[in-house]
Amino acid sequence: MLRKTVYCLCGVVVAVTLIAQSSSTTEAPAGFETPANRLNPGSGSAGNGLVEPTGDTFATDQSFFEKQEDAHDGIGPVFNAASCVTCHANPVTGGASQITEIRVGHLDANGNFANPSVPINGGADVITGRSLINDRALCPEAQEHVPATETIRALRAVLNTLGDGFVEAIDDSTFMTIAHGQPSQSNGVIAGQVIQVPVLESPGKTRVGRFGWKNQHSSLLSFVGDAYLNEMGVTNRLRPTDSTSVCKESADIEDKPDNLGMANIDHFTQFIRATKVPPRDTVLAASADAQAGQHVFEMIGCNICHVESITTAAPGTVINGGAFTVPDALGNKVIHPFGDFLLHDVGTGDHIVQGGPPETASKLRTAPLWGLRTKARFMHDLASLSLEEAIHRHGGEARVVTRHFRELNDQEKRQLLVFLQSL
Repeated sequence: MLRKTVYCLCGVVVAVTLIAQSSSTTEAPAGFETPANRLNPGSGSAGNGLVEPTGDTFATDQSFFEKQEDAHDGIGPVFNAASCVTCHANPVTGGASQITEIRVGHLDANGNFANPSVPINGGADVITGRSLINDRALCPEAQEHVPATETIRALRAVLNTLGDGFVEAIDDSTFMTIAHGQPSQSNGVIAGQVIQVPVLESPGKTRVGRFGWKNQHSSLLSFVGDAYLNEMGVTNRLRPTDSTSVCKESADIEDKPDNLGMANIDHFTQFIRATKVPPRDTVLAASADAQAGQHVFEMIGCNICHVESITTAAPGTVINGGAFTVPDALGNKVIHPFGDFLLHDVGTGDHIVQGGPPETASKLRTAPLWGLRTKARFMHDLASLSLEEAIHRHGGEARVVTRHFRELNDQEKRQLLVFLQSL
């Protein structure tokens, strides 16, 4: 009876997905086709068909993504890495990695999350306004350390960016529809949260957040501009002010347009938008065990949050507060992220607020499972070293699904893991 009930609930999810598709849709191109340019300059890389700006190429954009920068380019004064590819490199340029970053904060007198005040330079200067603690600095005086006052402490994994151009092209209404349907599919247990966040390139405009562990960004350009400052310490037109001036060696704004009129953040964004989605292991996916495992995945309710298929908005749809129009290469494309890109409380939240209201402190974005087989560590903090361990960590909204997993027999569990290993 339990399995029949859960299966019917999952059938609703599949039906909604099919209704959302139309005869004009096509599958998004998939492939790990961005090998490092330094090993095979440009010739081994292939994009998704996105038309490049005049004079630009996909290989050029990838080379910007991979470029190692230094203080003369604007790196620092505090930073985590000297290039995008340092963190986004597995199994190819643009993927995820084993790297985690530090996030901290504390509760104020009203019990709400507050960002830290981080003293540097012997206490003569303070970095405020963000939960991030950078691991690196241009000089000892600028190095950040976690103050004892910051009792909320968390690690966050670097996220995959491959295929994120298609995620950006998903219409806001699609996320809202997914969120609206989840309570009825789970007897009220699962309820993904949609939040509206600013579009940095369109001042005064907001859009449904979808990038970052807290969905703090809704557009790729916003995501990139914010990361260029906070992860690499490079000021740009969207984030024009450094976190500190201690040991600063260059004048703002450091990210200036090139001869094509494109700044580095434009090249980074163009590269991500043009990448293909992470592919399945097609041989393993076609096996009897993997196909049975996908049935188990649906039967116990995993796909309520790890949504199997989503269709992007039609070409010509204006998004990002009017700053971007969905092109043919990204529009009406079916993707299989195995994620809903919504915020959920699954019992592993980091208690940090970014972009959303106070109740999002306990929530994190559902991790899309595409490309899962390329990872050796799992969950938002990379603290789970096996898929089964990661499943067992799911609580909160996922507690019923986790209980269903525990009730599976050994063969069903094995088949489910085979299916996950095919992603």
